[in-house]
Amino acid sequence: MKKLYLTFLNEEGKKHNLIPKVAAEDLTEAEVRQAMEELRDLDIFDKDGVRLYQDIDSAKYVETIETPLF
Repeated sequence: MKKLYLTFLNEEGKKHNLIPKVAAEDLTEAEVRQAMEELRDLDIFDKDGVRLYQDIDSAKYVETIETPLF
C-alpha cells in the first residue's frame, strides 16, 4: 500500500505532515504541487495561532509491504 506524505513548513519553520486518507497512487509532481499550493493558499489551518501550511517542503509516496506469517 502506498501513502502520500505532503510535508509543509509552518510559520515557525517546523515540518508538518499531511497524509490524506485516500489518494491516487499515480499522481504527477505537477498535480501534487498544485494541490499543495491550493492548501497553502487557503490560509485556514492553524494550531495555537501558528499557521500550519506556510510553505511547501516536499511530497513523497511511502510504500508499506506487509508479509503475512499466518
